[in-house]
Amino acid sequence: MDEIKTKIRDIADFPEPGILFKDITPLMQSPVLLRQAVELLIAPYQKSNITAVAGMEARGFIFGSLAASMLEVGFIPLRKPGKLPHTTHKVEYQLEYGETSLEIHADALAENDNILIVDDVLATGGTAKASCELIQLLGGNVVGCAFLMEITGLNGRSLLTDVNVHSVIQY
Repeated sequence: MDEIKTKIRDIADFPEPGILFKDITPLMQSPVLLRQAVELLIAPYQKSNITAVAGMEARGFIFGSLAASMLEVGFIPLRKPGKLPHTTHKVEYQLEYGETSLEIHADALAENDNILIVDDVLATGGTAKASCELIQLLGGNVVGCAFLMEITGLNGRSLLTDVNVHSVIQY
């Protein structure tokens, strides 16, 4: 785990002043450590009868796709508005600096499917909560939310009290 953590570098003042960005690109350059990180990410859910993994745009696509492959299930992209080509459902949510939304294909999952939501980081929790709402809107069961990193001081878990939350690394 320490070796994985050393491959996540801090970038000050990105994307705006005062933000300390956790850059995962050095981790993605190591196939061994990337695989280890994803194995740790999905470890608590190996026996949870997951039927699909959902990941949020954009870094959630990276870890979510790899997690889905390792779990031998499909992947569901959760995207920004206007990016999915078929009929969609949308959930709007608040960010620290405004409002945004996520969309899912209307036929992305079946009722009672067991979905694992995956992203690179849990910060304030707004995107993760919106992701859960999208899955539940279509009748899916959110088995858990798994994150490579969690910024504990931002208390994102407080928005996810009704779901199992797992993070590999905490800052």
